[in-house]
Amino acid sequence: MLHDFYRFAKLVGLRRSFVRQLHLVYEVERHLRRTAQVHESLVWIGKGEDRQLVRLIQVMYKGKMYRYLTNELDTERLPAPYVVALYWQRWRIEDAYNIVKRLLGLAYFWVGSQNGVELQLWATWLLYAVLVDLTDAIAEELNKPFAALSVEMVYRSIYYFTEAYHDGKADDPVVYLAESAKLLGVVKRDRKHRPSPLEFLDLTDSSNP
Repeated sequence: MLHDFYRFAKLVGLRRSFVRQLHLVYEVERHLRRTAQVHESLVWIGKGEDRQLVRLIQVMYKGKMYRYLTNELDTERLPAPYVVALYWQRWRIEDAYNIVKRLLGLAYFWVGSQNGVELQLWATWLLYAVLVDLTDAIAEELNKPFAALSVEMVYRSIYYFTEAYHDGKADDPVVYLAESAKLLGVVKRDRKHRPSPLEFLDLTDSSNP
């Protein structure tokens, strides 16, 4: 933890902001806001030269309290909903690794040579980049956020586009997959959840930045 505090302090010195979940001891300086859904406080973390003042944000969501820390103390510059949304954007990193390993086959290497491994890595990540761009284009065609689409189902649906292409029934994968999105399961099902006054923001929506 001391090493983490040092890194936090270094980020502050570089005028860089961070957002992370809370898994450490803190000392409350003062409370900024306390409602049924959101608590915001200024707290101290670390000891000695690494001791620093950060903002603690506690959010009640689906009956569970989530806690986040950020060194951005200005609540207007970085409101609580944006802190939550920024942190949850990190989950896409895990999604990316899951897709390339499970869906695109990077869980196993085809060969043992360094050159072969590097080629497989480059080819797989290039395919992933193309797949993300394709999914993003389909989301734009459907006027939906990227997160509303299943990257996996877009990948699996490419087979049906190629069949339609060879039959002369389609020539644009974006248009074809957008038109067949419901049938192919490209759009994720809406999940019912307990309504909350603090909605997670879509940070990738260019129409509402």
